[in-house]
Amino acid sequence: MKGDVLVFGWGNLSRGDDALGPLCVERLRDACADTPRLQFLDDYQLQVEHALDLVGRERVLFVDASLQAAAPFETTRVTASPQRGISTHALSPQGLLQVYRELHGADAPPSTLLAIRGEAFALGTAPTPAALRHLDAAVAWALGWLGAPTAQGGARLRGPTTLSLTEPLQPRG
Repeated sequence: MKGDVLVFGWGNLSRGDDALGPLCVERLRDACADTPRLQFLDDYQLQVEHALDLVGRERVLFVDASLQAAAPFETTRVTASPQRGISTHALSPQGLLQVYRELHGADAPPSTLLAIRGEAFALGTAPTPAALRHLDAAVAWALGWLGAPTAQGGARLRGPTTLSLTEPLQPRG
């Protein structure tokens, strides 16, 4: 059974800060283990087949490491956009939403990209201390977006359901 909300992170655990996407998914999965409306998925990269994982969702949170994002992270609304030369190694969230649109003849569920600032992506290295601090901030934001209980007395937070298309959100602090 699919959850109403999908959290999908990608990256390579063996490439330093590239591990931020899967690490974020792992932490969120652990923190929200008792929330049946959520489903978590991680992979090395986005692939066209992942368009099928979006079917029936209320909304989607994509999570990835980024050299371009401001520290500690940025969030942006993601919309479908044609991508030149879709390949198995270079599919963006926008390209994946376009694949969904072409397969189903309808727009994909509302989607947000959580881009966590990374700095070093060398093979065989661990995430940097700075990236792990960025991950902590991103997980805290994502828990709010998901409406998950917080550590402060179990209060529920409500994350935004729509985001600006032109400006990234600033991390909550």
